[in-house]
Amino acid sequence: MNSNEQKLDITGEAGIEGMAGASLLFHRPAKRTQLINPVVLAYVGDSVFELLVRQYLVSLPNHKSHHLHREATKIVSAKAQRKLLEKWQPLLTEEEADIVRRGRNTKSGAPPKNADPADYRQATALECLVGYLYYEDRIDRLNELFAAAIAPQANEQQEEREEEA
Repeated sequence: MNSNEQKLDITGEAGIEGMAGASLLFHRPAKRTQLINPVVLAYVGDSVFELLVRQYLVSLPNHKSHHLHREATKIVSAKAQRKLLEKWQPLLTEEEADIVRRGRNTKSGAPPKNADPADYRQATALECLVGYLYYEDRIDRLNELFAAAIAPQANEQQEEREEEA
């Protein structure tokens, strides 16, 4: 590792079970996190969120690629991210709420054809917060928020399966 490379333990102190010691951040941004454009934070947050979702799905029993893709799509869509952010809102600190506002109010381009513009703005806000927490090395907080959002969803899906049986 050369002097320009820095590592970040993505699991934090407590970490994701079985992931201790994993690190993904090899290049720190040139600016302080607070000065990074919200669109750039959302750009990074999108990929970090996708990774969290994929790790979560792989932790479940069904590993068929079609199933994994279908389930991931349900969670990472703009509409799903809007709903997830609504669950997070009461849990956010004032600082985190400010980052969400910056992300929501930024001009991030035209939303995809299949996404509602309001949902897309909220999804950008969520991704901005995820990118911010990632670059601030607040991985424990990111795991906490992710768990708070995914646990109820997992319970709802389990209840639906039981009703179908």
